[in-house]
Amino acid sequence: MDKKSARLRRAKKTRAKISELKMARLCVHRTSQHIYAQVISADGQQVVASSSTVQADVKSEISNGSNKSAAAVVGKAIAEKAKAAGVTKVAFDRSGFKYHGRIQQLAESARENGLEF
Repeated sequence: MDKKSARLRRAKKTRAKISELKMARLCVHRTSQHIYAQVISADGQQVVASSSTVQADVKSEISNGSNKSAAAVVGKAIAEKAKAAGVTKVAFDRSGFKYHGRIQQLAESARENGLEF
């Protein structure tokens, strides 16, 4: 089993559990250069809020799209957008990535700015 298929296996298991909870989820994806976050509704049909390091408003606040400080900015932005859309409580879907580094920083920043999970 290679690295990607192991990550996708973990992601599938997490998403199955979150779907049982019937609550909105904060879905995070990272690449070597960028990090993306979306708040998806409880029924899984629509994206309530999204933020990433490729968006112009976030890109202007960061110097490098692939570090912890950039992840913190994305976490803050997604929390503000989710609160504006009326979502305060979410389940954290890390898409099979380890809760470490940029993923951890994004989660902590979102918590500090008002999201509960």
